[in-house]
Amino acid sequence: MNKRRPYVRSMDGWWKKNPFFVEYMIHEATALFVAAYAGILLFGLLRLSQGEAAWNEWLMALKNPWYIGFHLLALVAIGYHTYTWFKIMPRTMPPVIVGGQRLSAWAITGSGLAVAAAASAALLGLVWGMAR
Repeated sequence: MNKRRPYVRSMDGWWKKNPFFVEYMIHEATALFVAAYAGILLFGLLRLSQGEAAWNEWLMALKNPWYIGFHLLALVAIGYHTYTWFKIMPRTMPPVIVGGQRLSAWAITGSGLAVAAAASAALLGLVWGMAR
């Protein structure tokens, strides 16, 4: 019988030594804010289905300073998550050829962020217009 023990990689923070893995872990951690915010919105939808009084209670709860602080923190985290998602996207997709040349990673990331900003502005304008 073989007396050698199998190699077991230590889990002592090996990912902290490589900046790529640190950025990846931060990106993954910000996904928790995306999930939490989706949960808040789904709970609001549930309260809306329960009637006007329940909806107004939910709106009043969102005016709590803790909720406002969470929303500001979530805005920063989701903004960073969006940026890193578009930054990773050119590495994971097949090459895009335009005019016989490969589109640069910066062009893909920049256009993705521009489209996301335009869509956000359009939705904000739509919501703002409906609120009036």
